[in-house]
Amino acid sequence: MTTARDLAIIALDTADKPVEQGDLSLALAGAEVFDLLDARALVLDGDRILPSAPAPTGDRLLDEAAGTLVREEPYESVEDWLWRRGRGLSAAYVDDLERTGLTSRRRGRRIPLRTGRTELVDSAARRQAEERRAAGEPVLAALAAAAGIGEEPAGELAEEATAVLAAVGDAVMELEAVRQRKVIEDAAFDNVWRGY
Repeated sequence: MTTARDLAIIALDTADKPVEQGDLSLALAGAEVFDLLDARALVLDGDRILPSAPAPTGDRLLDEAAGTLVREEPYESVEDWLWRRGRGLSAAYVDDLERTGLTSRRRGRRIPLRTGRTELVDSAARRQAEERRAAGEPVLAALAAAAGIGEEPAGELAEEATAVLAAVGDAVMELEAVRQRKVIEDAAFDNVWRGY
């Protein structure tokens, strides 16, 4: 299993509060950076992602991510990668989990045609993700915290990990600022219309 897939499983398994899809998508894109580093499909040079020799990882979404790496100078920054790759990524992971049989859809009881919430099935992948979360693996915990699941882990991380996690944190904060600005603009628009 990959860090990105484990993060998606953890997000679906979180019952206490729903996770913002945009935040999760950015965190998943960050998780893919770590997975691609582990697979030696990329290296980091400061904040730039330099592609390495493409090697299949055995994971469909991760192989797709490796195939989308920018292969020309000045290469892509981690932040640019998060925004580009992260677009709709949480939905892609949910679909992939369903396609591989790791989730099922619950249907509403009163309205038979309405699809309900996606729920995880009991599986080895789910148990592995839960074990990694319970163990407090720092990178997974930090990515989960960026997505709004749990608290920031304490402790030191490698410089490379810190740079990627900082970019994820900055992107999530920027997305939240956009949400807040939209709420304010919508409220102002509503006030203008009430005046007429």
